[in-house]
Amino acid sequence: MANERLRRAIIDADLTVAQLAAHVGVDPKTVERWITKDRIPHPRHRVRSSRRLGVDEAELWPLAADDGHARAASEAELIRLYPHRGVVPKDLWYELLDSAKESVDMLVYAGLFLPDGHADLAALVADKARQGARVRLMFGDPASPALHQRGLEEGIGEGLSARAKLSLAYLEDAFGVPGLDVRLHTTTLYNSIFRYDDDMLVNMHTFGAPAAQSPVLHLRRIPGGRLFDHYLKSLERVWEKARPVAGPEESGQAT
Repeated sequence: MANERLRRAIIDADLTVAQLAAHVGVDPKTVERWITKDRIPHPRHRVRSSRRLGVDEAELWPLAADDGHARAASEAELIRLYPHRGVVPKDLWYELLDSAKESVDMLVYAGLFLPDGHADLAALVADKARQGARVRLMFGDPASPALHQRGLEEGIGEGLSARAKLSLAYLEDAFGVPGLDVRLHTTTLYNSIFRYDDDMLVNMHTFGAPAAQSPVLHLRRIPGGRLFDHYLKSLERVWEKARPVAGPEESGQAT
């Protein structure tokens, strides 16, 4: 039985079999067998293929998700589970930021605890961008229904929108630095995501409770694991839909 999911993913990515094979580092006939005979690739080839195609590995090869090695790899990605954000070591957020060299991503509604906890946050992220890292910061659009609804659910009303505006104001000095991009999103978030190269902190959202009272996962990307990439794909989807913002003065003008 053919793997039509893989065939469709290659087409949707505007690639040929030969191009995917070259990216992964295998013979095109090998990729053809993955499709026509539904062969399951080696874990490292699955990882490279799924990243290039932008599709979760478990969607392309569902049977591989039940493989013992895949389960073990995903379990190994979990460095630690914190029962709530308050017990995450305060310095960890900034140590991971300081050690990142290639990618820094933050997806939040407000994330005010970060600039509140470190007065030099704007300088830190700006320095990362100047040193060559790609820095992407995503905040909830203060005027969006998503923030309004989340504020109601947390019992703080318009307080969440005010927090988002404060975060933007605190980071104003970093706006315009080459390599650092800030966007506003209108997404209903299920998690706040903080990515530093191959480390990630995922703050879960729980209905009726502030994010600070919800669990945090510390993940580290390893070959064959799917948790890190699963959350990263979610972040990428929000990034694609979010709109660029030039400064905090724009935050109240979004529709």
